[in-house]
Amino acid sequence: MTWFGRDKSRSVSAEEALPGRAEPLVTPDFHAVFPDRRIKPPFPEGLRTAVFGLGCFWGAERLFWQTSGVYSTAVGYAGGHTPNPTYEEVCSGLTGHTEAVLVVFDPAQVSYEQLLKVFWEGHDPTQGMRQGNDVGTQYRSAAYYVDEAQRTELEASRATFESALKSAGHGTITTEVAPLGEFYYAEDYHQQYLHKVPNGYCGLGGTGVSCPIGLGVTES
Repeated sequence: MTWFGRDKSRSVSAEEALPGRAEPLVTPDFHAVFPDRRIKPPFPEGLRTAVFGLGCFWGAERLFWQTSGVYSTAVGYAGGHTPNPTYEEVCSGLTGHTEAVLVVFDPAQVSYEQLLKVFWEGHDPTQGMRQGNDVGTQYRSAAYYVDEAQRTELEASRATFESALKSAGHGTITTEVAPLGEFYYAEDYHQQYLHKVPNGYCGLGGTGVSCPIGLGVTES
């Protein structure tokens, strides 16, 4: 299958996707900003995880590691078909993955709902297969839940924020909401990239619309 001349904003099926590999990519065990904290399991007891995609994962990861109550972060690939993909393969649009951030957090210090506020306000979730000038399926907005409690909070916050966006003149949210499958860690040089390269590219940009938290709409 050719990589060139292909529409990278079109999703691929499992049959079209690149085969990938059985072995994970070589990645570090510890966080560059918090050297005593792991980016891979096992994590300390009581911590929870969440996975978000909001465009280029360099700026997205920094947004979360700077959030109070977040213990650790890592960047990787999620939501697609290809096992253990490389960055080049993901950029080809032939894996189905989006660039994603794994957030390890202490629920006693920051709630999942508060992380959703960071997620929604940190990017424009109405842009489909792009984020700003970054175009392709790997830049799509996505939130992958790990259990039913996260699913409920995620869907409620999406409805609430979509209402706020429409009131401000924005379009419909296009965020992919799905159960988390496998999270594949990205290569070493991507991990905490903007800590290693402080003046590196960050394409992150929100809508300027505030996301209300604690106001999710639920059916009685």
